[in-house]
Amino acid sequence: MALREIIILPDKRLRLVSKPVDKVTPEIRKLADDMFETMYDAPGIGLAAIQVAEPVRLITMDLAKPDEKGETQPKPRVFINPEILSWSEEKSIYEEGCLSIPEYYEEVERPAKVRLRFTDLNGKVHEEDAEGLFATCIQHEIDHLNGILFVDYLSKLKRDRVLKKFSKAAKRAVE
Repeated sequence: MALREIIILPDKRLRLVSKPVDKVTPEIRKLADDMFETMYDAPGIGLAAIQVAEPVRLITMDLAKPDEKGETQPKPRVFINPEILSWSEEKSIYEEGCLSIPEYYEEVERPAKVRLRFTDLNGKVHEEDAEGLFATCIQHEIDHLNGILFVDYLSKLKRDRVLKKFSKAAKRAVE
């Protein structure tokens, strides 16, 4: 496993639409391992491959919560070629953040429940219902695969403000 660099807004690669994974190969398994190491190190709960500059439809996620003793048992999950099959009319609002937009959080409204289809690392196709944090996180990460960022759901004023802030920070980093 290896830590990978997470690309940060305004990097234009974040707007790429990721390509489907044709086959689960050793390279895809290695990418997933690297993504978990990178995600845990960040720390985050979800990561799309495009965030480590790999434009393929692969997501890693771990929504494990601490137990009574305050310890967390990791529950890593991999979603290859995930797609949302249906979503509820009911909406929910969560405060979202993003490893590619560090230290910026904003409330986003999304469908409260979704049904998704994805392939696992063994090449097996699954269908699953998601709600709560899982529904929000999977929608957020699938958006990444489609070149969409959570700030795209904000008002034009808020979105322009955050884009300007990160563009200035990127220019300062180059100087």
